[in-house]
Formats: sequence, C-alpha cells, structure tokens
Amino acid sequence: MTLTLTPGQATLSQLEQIWREGTAVALDATAKPAIAAAAELVRRAAAGDEAVYGVNTGFGKLASVRIKPEDTAQLQRNLILSHCCGVGEPLDIATTRLMMALKLLSAGRGASGITWATLSVIEQMLAKGVTPVIPSQGSVGASGDLAPLAHMAAAMIGEGEAVLDGRRMDAAGALAEAGIEPAVLAPKEGLGLINGTQFSTACALAGYYCAMRNLEASVVSSCLSTDAIMGSTAPLEEGIHAFRGHRGQIDVARAMRAIMHGSIIRESHRADDARVQDPYCIRCQPQVAGAALDLLRFAGQTLEIEANAVSDNPLVLVDVGKIVSGGNFHAEPVAFAADQIAIAIAEIGAIAQRRVALMVDPTLSFDLPPFLTPEPGLNSGLMIAEVTTAALMSENKHLANPCSTDSTPTSANQEDHVSMAAHGARRLARMNDNLNVIIGVELLCAAQGVEFRAPLQTSPALQRALELIRSEVAALKDDRFMANDLARAAAIVAGGRVQTACGVAGLIAGDSA
Repeated sequence: MTLTLTPGQATLSQLEQIWREGTAVALDATAKPAIAAAAELVRRAAAGDEAVYGVNTGFGKLASVRIKPEDTAQLQRNLILSHCCGVGEPLDIATTRLMMALKLLSAGRGASGITWATLSVIEQMLAKGVTPVIPSQGSVGASGDLAPLAHMAAAMIGEGEAVLDGRRMDAAGALAEAGIEPAVLAPKEGLGLINGTQFSTACALAGYYCAMRNLEASVVSSCLSTDAIMGSTAPLEEGIHAFRGHRGQIDVARAMRAIMHGSIIRESHRADDARVQDPYCIRCQPQVAGAALDLLRFAGQTLEIEANAVSDNPLVLVDVGKIVSGGNFHAEPVAFAADQIAIAIAEIGAIAQRRVALMVDPTLSFDLPPFLTPEPGLNSGLMIAEVTTAALMSENKHLANPCSTDSTPTSANQEDHVSMAAHGARRLARMNDNLNVIIGVELLCAAQGVEFRAPLQTSPALQRALELIRSEVAALKDDRFMANDLARAAAIVAGGRVQTACGVAGLIAGDSA
C-alpha cells in the first residue's frame, strides 16, 4: 500500500500510519508544477553572476566564498559528505522512514528547489525498504538537523550505509539491490535535503503517538485501581468537570465513567462509603490526566503544522522570483512541543506510581493484604515492582527538565542560538518506555487487588482488561521471578491493548492514538 500525501495537508493520523505500519509514501502529482518552478529558478541562479547563498556560495561562516558554476554540483556532494558527522545508536527504522516522509512533504511545497527526480529517490527507497542508517546524535536543532539529514542524503547518493531486508550494508549496494538509481544532485539540492527539522519532528511525533497511547492506558489502569481500593466514583460526576471547563479533564472523566459503568465492586460500597475522600491519585486523575491530554493535544497541533512546513534555507520564492535566506530551520517550535510532551509523560507516570504505592501499602490500601500477596512475610509480593516504578518515575522527572532552554553557539558563532530540539525529542522514546512499565505494574497491582474483592466483580469493560492481563501474566500467589511479568505488562501497554480490550481506544485521545 502507498499513501499519497498532499504537501501542506498531511494529518497526524496519516503520519502515524507511516510510522506504525511502515506505509510507503508518494507525493500527490499536483505538487509537480511548484516543484519544477522552484528547481528552474535555482538552475537559473546557479548559472548567473549574482551570489545566492547555498547555490553558488559556501555555507555558514563560508557564505562569502563564491563557487564557480562548474563546481556547483561538487559543492552539493561535498556538503553532504562533510556533514555526515552523526554518532551514537542508529535511529529506529520506523522513525527514519517517517523522517524521510516529512522531507518529501517539506520539499513538495515547491520552495526548496529540489527536483522531482531527486524526491522520487526518497519515494523509491520508502517503497522498496531501503532505509538509511541515521546516527541519532549530532544535531543541535538549528540550521536544521544537519548531521542526521546528511546521513539520509548520503544514502540517496550511494554513500554511507542503509538497511535492506534487515541487513545493514553500504548504501550503494542497497540501492543497487533494490533497483534504485542513486540521486545525482542539482544545485542547492544537497542543502535542501540536509536543512530542515525533519529528524527532530519525526522523533517528537513518535514520542507524541506513544504518549497518547500511554495516556489512554493510564486512564484504564486508574479505573481498575479505583475498584481495587474500593474507591469512590463521586469525583467523576459530570457537573464537577463542567464547572472547571478544561476539555481534557471533561474528556477523561467521561471516559472513566464509561469504563467503570456497571462495576459491582463500586455498587457494593456506594451507600455506606466509610471514606469521604480518596487520596489525590484516585480523586484527581481526571484533573491530572486531563491536563496532560490538553498539553499533548497542543503539542500535536504544533507538530502537525511543522510536519507540513518548509523548514530549510534559503527558500525559493517563485512568486516573486527570489531565493531568500531566512530562519525556518530553527526548531524552537519542535523543542517546545517535545518539552511539553516530556512534562505530560512525567506527570502521567507520577500519579500512576502513587496509585501503585497506594495499593501495596497496607496502611493505605483499605484491607488489601500487604504488597498484594496472599501470604505476606514468606512472600514479598509486588514490593519491589513498586520500587521499580519509583525509580522509573524519578528518572522521567529528571528527563522532563526542559531542553529548549539550553543553547550553545556553533559554526564559528554564525549559529549562535540553537533549539536543542533533536535530543529533546529523542529522549521521549526512553521516557515512554519507562511509562510503559509504570502503567504495566499498575495494571498488575490493580488486577491483583480486584481479584481480592471476589466474588464481587469489576465493570464489564474492566473485566475484559483483567482477562487480557491474565492471558499474559498469571495472578501472583507465591513469589516468582518477576522481571518477565513486568516486561509482559509493559508490552500490553505499549501495544495499546488494554484500552482496546475495554473498547475505549480512541475515546480519549482521538484518532491519532
């Protein structure tokens, strides 16, 4: 299957399809005229006498150096090779493919000067599974994601490395095996390929999609935890949230009411509830998760705009016949969005971890056995699973410190303020992995707690979630090797399975989750 994208109109759901499903991508043919017009303007500039940055001049601090017309093709090749300075672990294939699709979208707007022939190489690579090896470190998020995008462009011209059918090899060999002719770069094309925010934006989008999925799972886990401690659902009353007015809070409370509807556990203690108020981690879940949802939605809007943006430099303004230097490569919007996503991830995990602590603590868990084991003392139960969640929660708090407030001058002070969007976005994958485990452990604790309430049962929706959990992780009776249980529970969360089992997938986060 090939997804046809119209430059300037790609949606979050389309981009998620590319990332999750590995869908091939093609530009809508209606983009061809604008692409051709911009490339022609660049061709004329390269043949002219006027200095045009990146077309017949050097780059960065070397912008005052003029390049001879006969050397402009070599200039672009040299640019790509010299900028291949990335280090660290390779970016995962799914996010690399999304980055390539974003470059297609950006160049497809007809302001980058990249030819249709060169863009078709990206399309062919996506269609035939040739994925550049992109070292994940080396971008400061201004002047574009230069190093990561240079490694992408290098693979397009047969340099560097690529992955094909799971095999890492030299890019020239991968292109040849796939039947793809390497790109031959025209003037400005190298600069157009490596300048832009596509690496940072792809990583931030991946973080956003995982965070939205985690948010949904946390809403389900919080409902199961509420029944485990025989908590009150009065704080979910519609009128409470209507008076506050925040959309995310209203949506989360609505979803929780639907998930918990029909719980016999809840009905068993509604009339003679001994507790007037539950702890905040139960009572304030709509307020906390709802605020996180609002933050994620705002970040998603920013990233959708950026995904459709032209963010390289200089830009080819065909309507006025100019090639103009600007600053769209500065990834500050992406850096801010990544920081917002990080804060939301940290807070979703922080309140979930407190529910884990609540359930295992015999002084707080309202007649549940200590550490949720039937024979405490001989068995430690979920004692250390809770410690693990505390460690991961704390790690996420550290990682949530803003990256966008940092900057360092580069390129001989020509690039004297940078966004740090790249590592701000990259950290989201680690944070989401941590959150998978926190929510997974909450599900294990809540399932154990609900089962201690037998013969009373939870709601039909949560019963399906419980059955899913038990299909992967058996109830904890005697102590056993726990690491595998935690890994299976985290995988349930990462796969979005618990909200699907409850029938609420998409109810909270919308069609982008």
